[in-house]
Amino acid sequence: MIDVHCHLNFPRLKDDLEKIIEASREEMHAIITCGLVNDAKQALELRERHKGFVHLTLGVHPEDVVAMRDEQLERHVGFLNENRKNIVGVGEVGLDYHWIKEPGDVERCKEWFKIFLQTAREMRLPVVLHSRKAEEDVFEIVSKTDLRNVVFHHYSGNVTLAQQIVDQGYYISMPTITPTNRNLLKIAERFPLEQMVTETDSPFNSPFPGKNNVPGNVRVTIEKIAEKRGMSFEQVDAVLTRNARDIFGI
Repeated sequence: MIDVHCHLNFPRLKDDLEKIIEASREEMHAIITCGLVNDAKQALELRERHKGFVHLTLGVHPEDVVAMRDEQLERHVGFLNENRKNIVGVGEVGLDYHWIKEPGDVERCKEWFKIFLQTAREMRLPVVLHSRKAEEDVFEIVSKTDLRNVVFHHYSGNVTLAQQIVDQGYYISMPTITPTNRNLLKIAERFPLEQMVTETDSPFNSPFPGKNNVPGNVRVTIEKIAEKRGMSFEQVDAVLTRNARDIFGI
């Protein structure tokens, strides 16, 4: 099992973080945590402490794009380049129409999204996309690039767009809400396993009410995919693990 996207440095996990990671080692091949502007350095330190098991992507959430000045964002792009050898992908980056609605802010996010995509291209790294309620625009923008290792993090769009995503050769990251989401269940049952990966987005979106999400919970998604397809857990896990390894080179 591999969790391709989580936020291990989020404050809610701080007190239990080392225990969570050690528990994950018992059944998981790897964890890929995401470092954003406010916790990138801590994420690098975490990766260093657990080298070979915890891997790292670095990105800029759309809300940070709105909050930061251009020169701050430029410095952060430089920071990504400086840490090229320490990361396995660029992300999360993208658009968010749930929180960002002002036309001027949306346009600025689009401009910087294109810059981040170009950065990933220049660094020859996979890109992890944030697309909350902006899936169509994110797809349109990324499909105009020649990036191939593209992961739609915590996909929550419709099935029609999901088909376009896989037709383009991109990957859909199946979150731990899959067992209770109608569109994700259709994707889980019908779409090519070779273009899926699993994530938790920990500590968010826990499948267990009242508890923080943790990387090991990718199990619930793999179990549901296996159930929907009439396959064993081990068969599904083998394909999804291989996908993640191939995309991120881990």
